[in-house]
Amino acid sequence: MPEVSKRAASLGTENAFVVLAEVNALARQGRDIISFCIGQPDFPAPENIQQAAVRAIRSGKHGYTPSAGIDELRESAARYMAAMRGGLPIGPADVVVGAGAKPFIAYAILSTTDHGAGDEVIYPNPGFPIYESQIVAHGAQPVPIHLHEARGFSFDPAELERLITPRTRLLILNYPHNPTGGLLSRTQLQEIAAVLKKHPQVWVYADEIYSRLVYGTDETGSFFSIAQVPGMYERTIISDGASKTWAMTGWRIGFTSSPLLAPLFTRWITNTDSCASQISQWAALEAIDGPQDAAEAMKQSFRQRRDLIVGLLNQVPGVKCQLPGGAFYVWPNVTEACRMIGAQDSEEFRKRLLNEAGVAVLADIHFGSRVPDEGQHVRFSYAASKQAIEAGVARMADYIRKNTKKAA
Repeated sequence: MPEVSKRAASLGTENAFVVLAEVNALARQGRDIISFCIGQPDFPAPENIQQAAVRAIRSGKHGYTPSAGIDELRESAARYMAAMRGGLPIGPADVVVGAGAKPFIAYAILSTTDHGAGDEVIYPNPGFPIYESQIVAHGAQPVPIHLHEARGFSFDPAELERLITPRTRLLILNYPHNPTGGLLSRTQLQEIAAVLKKHPQVWVYADEIYSRLVYGTDETGSFFSIAQVPGMYERTIISDGASKTWAMTGWRIGFTSSPLLAPLFTRWITNTDSCASQISQWAALEAIDGPQDAAEAMKQSFRQRRDLIVGLLNQVPGVKCQLPGGAFYVWPNVTEACRMIGAQDSEEFRKRLLNEAGVAVLADIHFGSRVPDEGQHVRFSYAASKQAIEAGVARMADYIRKNTKKAA
């Protein structure tokens, strides 16, 4: 039989979907599972967005669009992204619409590195697993930069300075961050930019898909992009989209801005997807330009759930959980809980919690190699109901209490 390529064989995956398959298999057996695995809003897309899609269907908007997206959406996305980021000079020609934000991870790597040339890409660890997978698949060298709990799950700019070499071509930043919910502050981003100014060959991929889900320390919260730091705009690839803000994960609409790379991204789309769904593009136009009440209500709900789950987790024996600044994830430290129940590590803890307590979470190793000396962590997505959060954390606490006695 013919063999598959080494590239295909080495391709990574997104373990949230792997664990979800385990959850679904147990559910089919009649098990009661409370799942905190998948990072997607548990709300429907707002009604005005749904109606915009229906109008698009009924008015015959069924065909191909330009690979970069319909003009109306590119214009609207440019205004939206600029307004969100302090009035950056983002124009419609700088914006490319894709089938979700995820493909632009690949397009950015493909456009800034050469296969097998030894080009390096620095990416956050822990981090969205597709970063490392795509770096490897496209023949670049992955260079993880570790995020530290004591720094609110950010990294030391001095560590970034040490990792950059003449072969470094791209730095991936993600904030608010998956899986920790960590948020890079304006000061931190200015410090990172100061390092990068010494290395003009390095592009930045700013994965800002959670930019509207920033809670901060007050009711308003604020978002600041590294592209807003003087000198950073032209070398920053800004990635955003409809999935998280408007509960449109399955509609597959992302929009990315780069004044220099937009033409290349357009060609990549022509070579891969041809274009994003025209129907979804018209729906995304309504999402941006229409009423924002539903999006704001979702954000406030996530903020309330964040406060609830952090408070509950910090009452669980052997668990410590920081208050994240954004997104809808928490990254509790379960080092002591693992010791209490005799679990070797977070992955054993995760498996036992699923199979014996009916609570589904993800382990830290699903988001990269474990950071040295940082202990054991798991990820909860709190895109779940208040009732599910309360019941799930209570099950976890009961399980630890009962099994601590057995371990002893």
